[in-house]
Amino acid sequence: MIRGGNANWDFGAETTSLRANLGRAARFWEPLRIAYNLVLVGVAAAWVIETWPHFQPALKFSSILPMSGLALMANVLYCAAYFVDVPLQRATWKSLRRGRWILWAAGMLFAIVLSSYWIVDEIYPDFR
Repeated sequence: MIRGGNANWDFGAETTSLRANLGRAARFWEPLRIAYNLVLVGVAAAWVIETWPHFQPALKFSSILPMSGLALMANVLYCAAYFVDVPLQRATWKSLRRGRWILWAAGMLFAIVLSSYWIVDEIYPDFR
C-alpha cells in the first residue's frame, strides 16, 4: 500500500476474480458500443454526404466487404478498453475508477480522428 497526501493507493486490495472484473467491464462497455458505432456511422455518413459526387462511384456492391472489414476492425479496437479497465478495477482510489468515462471519450475521439483520416487519406483520393 502506498500512501501519499489524500490518495490511498492499494492495487491489490480487491480480491475479486478476473471473471467478475470482466463481467463488470462488459456491463459498462458493451452498452456504450452502440453509441460508439452510431457515432462512427455518423462520421462516415457525413463524409459521404458532404463529398457525394466524389464518393458515388465507391458505393457499389463490391465495396460492402471492405467496409464491413473496416467496421469489424473498429469494433476490435474498441475492445482495447478492456485491457485498461480490468486492471483499473483493482485500484481502490475511486477517481481512477471514474476514469472509464474519460477513457471512453478519449477512445471515441481517437476513433473519429482515425476514421476521418482513413476516409480522407485512403478512400477519398481514389474517387476524385
